[in-house]
Amino acid sequence: MAEIRVNPTRMELKRLQGKLATARRGHKLLKDKRDELVRRFMDIIKETRDLRESVCARLRDYNVNIEAGMALTDKKTMIESLMLPKTEGHLQVGSESIMGVTIPQFEFNVTGEGGMNYGYAFTPYELDSALDKLGEVLPDLVRLAQLEKTVNILGDEIEKTRRRVNALEHIMIPNYERAIKQIAMKLEEADRGNITRLMKVKQMIVEAHLRAKS
Repeated sequence: MAEIRVNPTRMELKRLQGKLATARRGHKLLKDKRDELVRRFMDIIKETRDLRESVCARLRDYNVNIEAGMALTDKKTMIESLMLPKTEGHLQVGSESIMGVTIPQFEFNVTGEGGMNYGYAFTPYELDSALDKLGEVLPDLVRLAQLEKTVNILGDEIEKTRRRVNALEHIMIPNYERAIKQIAMKLEEADRGNITRLMKVKQMIVEAHLRAKS
Protein backbone atom coordinates (compact mmCIF):
# COMPACT_ATOMS: atom_id res chain seq x y z
CA MET A 1 0.00 0.00 0.00
CA ALA A 2 1.44 3.38 -1.03
CA GLU A 3 1.82 6.30 1.33
CA ILE A 4 -1.46 8.11 1.98
CA ARG A 5 -1.69 11.52 0.31
CA VAL A 6 -3.83 13.88 2.37
CA ASN A 7 -4.84 17.49 2.71
CA PRO A 8 -3.60 19.00 6.00
CA THR A 9 -7.02 20.01 7.30
CA ARG A 10 -8.76 19.33 10.60
CA MET A 11 -11.58 17.56 8.77
CA GLU A 12 -9.08 15.24 7.09
CA LEU A 13 -7.36 14.67 10.44
CA LYS A 14 -10.64 13.64 12.03
CA ARG A 15 -11.46 11.34 9.09
CA LEU A 16 -8.09 9.59 9.31
CA GLN A 17 -8.35 9.22 13.08
CA GLY A 18 -11.68 7.44 12.54
CA LYS A 19 -10.11 5.15 9.92
CA LEU A 20 -7.20 4.40 12.26
CA ALA A 21 -9.57 3.48 15.11
CA THR A 22 -11.51 1.18 12.76
CA ALA A 23 -8.31 -0.43 11.48
CA ARG A 24 -7.12 -1.09 15.04
CA ARG A 25 -10.45 -2.67 16.00
CA GLY A 26 -10.36 -4.79 12.83
CA HIS A 27 -6.77 -5.81 13.57
CA LYS A 28 -7.73 -7.02 17.06
CA LEU A 29 -10.77 -8.93 15.79
CA LEU A 30 -8.75 -10.60 13.03
CA LYS A 31 -5.98 -11.55 15.46
CA ASP A 32 -8.55 -13.10 17.79
CA LYS A 33 -10.10 -14.95 14.85
CA ARG A 34 -6.69 -16.17 13.67
CA ASP A 35 -5.72 -17.39 17.14
CA GLU A 36 -9.02 -19.27 17.61
CA LEU A 37 -8.79 -20.81 14.13
CA VAL A 38 -5.24 -21.98 14.86
CA ARG A 39 -6.37 -23.52 18.16
CA ARG A 40 -9.24 -25.38 16.47
CA PHE A 41 -6.96 -26.32 13.56
CA MET A 42 -4.42 -27.95 15.90
CA ASP A 43 -7.16 -29.90 17.71
CA ILE A 44 -8.55 -31.20 14.40
CA ILE A 45 -5.05 -32.04 13.14
CA LYS A 46 -4.48 -34.23 16.21
CA GLU A 47 -7.85 -35.98 15.80
CA THR A 48 -7.18 -36.47 12.08
CA ARG A 49 -3.74 -37.98 12.69
CA ASP A 50 -5.03 -40.41 15.31
CA LEU A 51 -8.04 -41.42 13.23
CA ARG A 52 -5.95 -41.87 10.07
CA GLU A 53 -3.56 -44.21 11.88
CA SER A 54 -6.51 -46.26 13.17
CA VAL A 55 -8.25 -46.37 9.77
CA CYS A 56 -5.05 -47.33 7.93
CA ALA A 57 -4.35 -50.16 10.36
CA ARG A 58 -7.86 -51.57 9.97
CA LEU A 59 -7.75 -51.24 6.18
CA ARG A 60 -4.50 -53.20 6.15
CA ASP A 61 -6.26 -55.96 8.10
CA TYR A 62 -9.16 -55.79 5.65
CA ASN A 63 -6.81 -56.10 2.66
CA VAL A 64 -5.11 -59.14 4.16
CA ASN A 65 -8.44 -60.83 4.81
CA ILE A 66 -10.09 -59.94 1.50
CA GLU A 67 -7.09 -61.18 -0.49
CA ALA A 68 -7.12 -64.43 1.45
CA GLY A 69 -10.89 -64.73 1.06
CA MET A 70 -10.72 -64.14 -2.69
CA ALA A 71 -7.96 -66.72 -3.01
CA LEU A 72 -10.08 -69.29 -1.20
CA THR A 73 -13.37 -68.50 -2.99
CA ASP A 74 -14.21 -69.23 -6.61
CA LYS A 75 -15.39 -66.28 -8.68
CA LYS A 76 -18.99 -67.53 -9.08
CA THR A 77 -19.46 -67.95 -5.33
CA MET A 78 -17.90 -64.53 -4.67
CA ILE A 79 -20.25 -62.78 -7.10
CA GLU A 80 -23.33 -64.58 -5.77
CA SER A 81 -22.36 -63.80 -2.19
CA LEU A 82 -21.93 -60.05 -2.73
CA MET A 83 -24.53 -59.21 -5.37
CA LEU A 84 -27.54 -58.63 -3.06
CA PRO A 85 -26.50 -56.74 0.09
CA LYS A 86 -28.89 -56.59 3.05
CA THR A 87 -27.83 -53.12 4.08
CA GLU A 88 -27.42 -49.76 2.39
CA GLY A 89 -25.20 -46.85 3.33
CA HIS A 90 -26.53 -43.29 3.19
CA LEU A 91 -24.34 -40.20 3.32
CA GLN A 92 -25.87 -36.89 4.39
CA VAL A 93 -23.86 -33.73 3.77
CA GLY A 94 -24.34 -30.61 5.85
CA SER A 95 -22.24 -27.77 7.17
CA GLU A 96 -21.38 -25.80 10.29
CA SER A 97 -19.51 -22.58 11.00
CA ILE A 98 -16.25 -22.10 12.88
CA MET A 99 -15.51 -18.39 13.40
CA GLY A 100 -17.47 -17.57 10.26
CA VAL A 101 -15.79 -20.31 8.22
CA THR A 102 -18.15 -22.89 6.69
CA ILE A 103 -16.90 -26.45 7.07
CA PRO A 104 -18.58 -29.70 5.92
CA GLN A 105 -20.45 -32.13 8.12
CA PHE A 106 -20.83 -35.73 6.89
CA GLU A 107 -23.25 -38.16 8.51
CA PHE A 108 -23.11 -41.81 7.48
CA ASN A 109 -26.06 -44.08 8.27
CA VAL A 110 -26.68 -47.72 7.48
CA THR A 111 -30.17 -49.07 6.89
CA GLY A 112 -31.31 -52.65 6.44
CA GLU A 113 -31.45 -55.92 8.34
CA GLY A 114 -27.76 -56.20 9.03
CA GLY A 115 -25.62 -59.28 8.79
CA MET A 116 -24.41 -60.99 5.64
CA ASN A 117 -26.67 -61.60 2.67
CA TYR A 118 -25.33 -65.14 2.24
CA GLY A 119 -24.90 -68.27 4.29
CA TYR A 120 -21.57 -68.76 6.00
CA ALA A 121 -21.39 -72.42 5.00
CA PHE A 122 -20.01 -71.77 1.51
CA THR A 123 -17.60 -68.89 2.18
CA PRO A 124 -14.27 -68.86 4.03
CA TYR A 125 -13.85 -67.13 7.35
CA GLU A 126 -11.38 -64.67 5.78
CA LEU A 127 -14.04 -63.27 3.42
CA ASP A 128 -16.59 -62.95 6.23
CA SER A 129 -14.04 -61.23 8.44
CA ALA A 130 -12.99 -58.82 5.67
CA LEU A 131 -16.58 -57.69 5.06
CA ASP A 132 -17.14 -57.24 8.81
CA LYS A 133 -14.01 -55.09 9.06
CA LEU A 134 -15.05 -53.00 6.06
CA GLY A 135 -18.46 -52.34 7.57
CA GLU A 136 -16.84 -51.25 10.84
CA VAL A 137 -14.32 -48.92 9.21
CA LEU A 138 -16.69 -47.16 6.78
CA PRO A 139 -18.11 -44.61 9.31
CA ASP A 140 -14.57 -43.69 10.36
CA LEU A 141 -13.54 -43.32 6.71
CA VAL A 142 -16.37 -40.82 6.27
CA ARG A 143 -15.32 -39.01 9.46
CA LEU A 144 -11.72 -38.92 8.23
CA ALA A 145 -12.81 -37.41 4.91
CA GLN A 146 -14.72 -34.71 6.80
CA LEU A 147 -11.75 -33.92 9.04
CA GLU A 148 -9.26 -33.74 6.19
CA LYS A 149 -11.53 -31.40 4.20
CA THR A 150 -11.93 -29.26 7.32
CA VAL A 151 -8.16 -29.11 7.77
CA ASN A 152 -7.76 -27.86 4.18
CA ILE A 153 -10.46 -25.22 4.57
CA LEU A 154 -9.18 -23.97 7.93
CA GLY A 155 -5.59 -23.93 6.66
CA ASP A 156 -6.59 -21.69 3.74
CA GLU A 157 -8.62 -19.40 6.01
CA ILE A 158 -5.79 -19.10 8.55
CA GLU A 159 -3.40 -18.07 5.77
CA LYS A 160 -5.84 -15.46 4.42
CA THR A 161 -6.47 -14.11 7.91
CA ARG A 162 -2.74 -13.99 8.64
CA ARG A 163 -2.14 -11.93 5.48
CA ARG A 164 -4.91 -9.50 6.43
CA VAL A 165 -3.53 -9.13 9.97
CA ASN A 166 -0.05 -8.46 8.59
CA ALA A 167 -1.38 -5.92 6.08
CA LEU A 168 -3.18 -4.02 8.84
CA GLU A 169 -0.30 -4.29 11.31
CA HIS A 170 2.60 -3.45 9.00
CA ILE A 171 1.08 -1.32 6.24
CA MET A 172 -2.33 0.25 6.81
CA ILE A 173 -2.07 1.21 10.49
CA PRO A 174 1.49 2.64 10.17
CA ASN A 175 0.42 4.60 7.07
CA TYR A 176 -2.57 6.08 8.90
CA GLU A 177 -0.37 6.92 11.88
CA ARG A 178 2.21 8.66 9.68
CA ALA A 179 -0.46 10.61 7.80
CA ILE A 180 -2.08 11.71 11.07
CA LYS A 181 1.29 12.78 12.45
CA GLN A 182 2.08 14.77 9.31
CA ILE A 183 -1.28 16.55 9.37
CA ALA A 184 -0.93 17.29 13.09
CA MET A 185 2.54 18.76 12.55
CA LYS A 186 1.35 20.94 9.65
CA LEU A 187 -1.65 22.12 11.65
CA GLU A 188 0.64 22.97 14.57
CA GLU A 189 2.91 24.91 12.20
CA ALA A 190 -0.12 26.75 10.83
CA ASP A 191 -1.31 27.51 14.39
CA ARG A 192 2.11 28.83 15.34
CA GLY A 193 2.17 30.95 12.19
CA ASN A 194 -1.27 32.35 13.00
CA ILE A 195 -0.25 33.15 16.57
CA THR A 196 2.91 34.87 15.33
CA ARG A 197 0.89 36.97 12.87
CA LEU A 198 -1.65 37.86 15.55
CA MET A 199 1.09 38.88 17.93
CA LYS A 200 2.69 40.97 15.17
CA VAL A 201 -0.65 42.63 14.38
CA LYS A 202 -1.21 43.28 18.07
CA GLN A 203 2.24 44.80 18.38
CA MET A 204 1.59 47.03 15.36
CA ILE A 205 -1.73 48.17 16.85
CA VAL A 206 -0.10 48.98 20.19
CA GLU A 207 2.71 50.90 18.49
CA ALA A 208 0.21 52.83 16.38
CA HIS A 209 -1.80 53.62 19.48
CA LEU A 210 1.31 54.89 21.30
CA ARG A 211 2.30 57.05 18.34
CA ALA A 212 -1.16 58.52 18.26
CA LYS A 213 -0.87 59.51 21.94
CA SER A 214 2.56 61.12 21.59
